[in-house]
Amino acid sequence: MATKNSFVFSNVSEPHRIRTKEILKSHPNIRKLIGKNPMTIFVILGLVIFQIVMAWLVADKSWWIVAGAAYLIGAFADHALFVMIHECAHRLLFKKPESNRLAGILANIPQIFPSSVSFERYHIKHHSFQGVHELDGDLPNKWEAKLINNYFIGKVIWLLFYPFFQIFRIARLKEIKPFDGWVALNWIVQIVFVAAVYFLLGPKALAFLLMSFFFSIGLHPLGARWIQEHYLTHGEQETYSYYGVLNTVAFNVGYHNEHHDFPSIPWNKLPQIRSGAPTFYNSLFYHTSWTKLFFRFLFDKEISLYSRIVRNNRGKVTLTDESKPDIEIVNINQTVPN
Repeated sequence: MATKNSFVFSNVSEPHRIRTKEILKSHPNIRKLIGKNPMTIFVILGLVIFQIVMAWLVADKSWWIVAGAAYLIGAFADHALFVMIHECAHRLLFKKPESNRLAGILANIPQIFPSSVSFERYHIKHHSFQGVHELDGDLPNKWEAKLINNYFIGKVIWLLFYPFFQIFRIARLKEIKPFDGWVALNWIVQIVFVAAVYFLLGPKALAFLLMSFFFSIGLHPLGARWIQEHYLTHGEQETYSYYGVLNTVAFNVGYHNEHHDFPSIPWNKLPQIRSGAPTFYNSLFYHTSWTKLFFRFLFDKEISLYSRIVRNNRGKVTLTDESKPDIEIVNINQTVPN
């Protein structure tokens, strides 16, 4: 487990490539799950329409109703839209990359902030270079981990303003083009939508969408998803799945070990990976409650932003950091169940 002032450094590669090979060797039928799910576009359309209708319904209500609707309803819809953007980033809807990118921009619309195109680029790097601090945007900045550490108030602030902390990570990430025509299109669509909502539905409708966005990834039980995926909550296991009831409204995003092992399998088939290769997944620790994890993260001083594994092994190229002032070197033996 990480100490209060250091990440955990691993001198072995991330575990997913090894497990994927072992699973395919033992269960070759898993390959049949790989493919596209074009029906996901209708899920995106339904969620976008749902959020716009909700914004219209609360446009003339009290601020308490606006905030309550955002926390209890809008947050779940926006979180589901994040899952849809994630599917688009992995090109799991259509064959053409451009079609998936446009679908991601569509899913991004109710979320106010233009992020789908940029997310695609940073997220794919996360899969390719998990734990490499210079390339994996899912890892906190060193100053971010030092600032928040394991303090209750710090964790509350971190969850509440999680999107802003993610923005600050962009400067450290290498090999990623931050702006081009696709990013510009993403911004234009969002600006037009925000203006339309404000002038046609009013400030409360816009506030509903804004609060839904922040609650969906922040100070909300749904925000525990970011802790569930890669924070060291059970020994030195690097990636965790969530097998709870909220997968039904989160489109199986909790199946995170399965997703990292097989990122080319769409959301609707992720449970079949676990059921098709149970010995590989049932032997791993997993979470059953985002709500329980949410409160554990806030109050458990053993979990901090340093509770992450980092490495400098990126395949043929090794990234070095001579000083490593914020990294504890620990020999972690990743094992694959047989």
